[in-house]
Amino acid sequence: MPKTTPGIADSEMTIAEVMKQKGYATGMAGKWHLGHHPQFLPVHHGFDEYLGLPYSNDMWPHHPESKPNTWPPLPMMEGDKAIKVGLTGKDQEQLTTQYTERAVKFIEKNKERPFFFYLAHSMPHVPIYVSDKFRGKTERGLFGDVISEIDWSVGQVLDALKRCGVADNTWVIFTSDNGPWLSYGDHAGSAGPLREGKGTAWEGGTRVPCIMRWPGKLAAGRSDNAMFMTIDVLPTIAKLIGAELPKHKIDGLDVWPVIAGRKDAKNPHEAYAFYYANNQLQGVGTGDGHWKMLFSHSYRSLAGRPGGKGGIPVQYDQRKVEQPELYDIQSDIGEAKNVIADHPDIAKRLEAFAEKMRADLGDNLTKRKGSGVREPGRVAPSAGVRLPGPVLVFND
Repeated sequence: MPKTTPGIADSEMTIAEVMKQKGYATGMAGKWHLGHHPQFLPVHHGFDEYLGLPYSNDMWPHHPESKPNTWPPLPMMEGDKAIKVGLTGKDQEQLTTQYTERAVKFIEKNKERPFFFYLAHSMPHVPIYVSDKFRGKTERGLFGDVISEIDWSVGQVLDALKRCGVADNTWVIFTSDNGPWLSYGDHAGSAGPLREGKGTAWEGGTRVPCIMRWPGKLAAGRSDNAMFMTIDVLPTIAKLIGAELPKHKIDGLDVWPVIAGRKDAKNPHEAYAFYYANNQLQGVGTGDGHWKMLFSHSYRSLAGRPGGKGGIPVQYDQRKVEQPELYDIQSDIGEAKNVIADHPDIAKRLEAFAEKMRADLGDNLTKRKGSGVREPGRVAPSAGVRLPGPVLVFND
């Protein structure tokens, strides 16, 4: 965040650094949120080039809920330097186009060698903006226009891969980081049958679509409800290209057999942990996506009320999970029926996994400190960005 000093530590290994081991060109455009000071930016952590915002696009003075002096002017970064400070709404209208053009240019420049590009669109994170070429084009209003422009962006990337003759040996992964920000109503998406949305450990906050394309490696037209997390992408790619993982522990595992849809493939995770809100372990779920257990914690909810309009959010209610609850996600994707009384063995198994996570990563809900927690990178409070003078594309 703009007024904080920590960021990613030099001792951590990014996916770009994994790819560099095998001679991949690496690039990124879009939102970076692992520290905004120069030493934390992508070009110092494995990326050959970077264009984008160093944090979320709502962390700027024009946010409708911002109090005076809450946020500094929003910068656009090229490498580790700010090429423009004080982005306006007009500037945000061009973000999707700028990021897309950078991705296409990167593909064209590196078509003769292995490459990796991370395209992290700022949209549709609020505040949402769209360029003139898509404004007013959909029945869904501004949000629909924004999604339509992102769809165009993906098309531009795929067209570039085809035009450069590398479409058939490129793995494209399209996904999101969390569910919809429901309080923003018509400026947000829908979680459909899932419970709650962004900022919660319920399925509406954590389960997102994932679309992949890799001709000859992934069957066209196949759909699958198998579960994995984005933490698994790095070790999966490392295994595929024969790169070394970091020496220290990471949470992800190779899930290529699951992604490839191999017969009898099983997720290698015993379970996944759902941390949120100042290191609170709010829940755990089995690796096969069957069972999910939530622990006592407070969460935000609209309680069935509609969200806001025109970019102005409504206030959430605060609700609480009073006692541990267990859900059979395979038969109850909406997490409507707590079945913990019917499956004490499952609850016991998941609680034991949670205890291992608390010992490793800590848990503020139970006042635990984890022995495996690593320190972030830090800079002096006076340091800042240098002022002027979020799609994975993996090609082998």
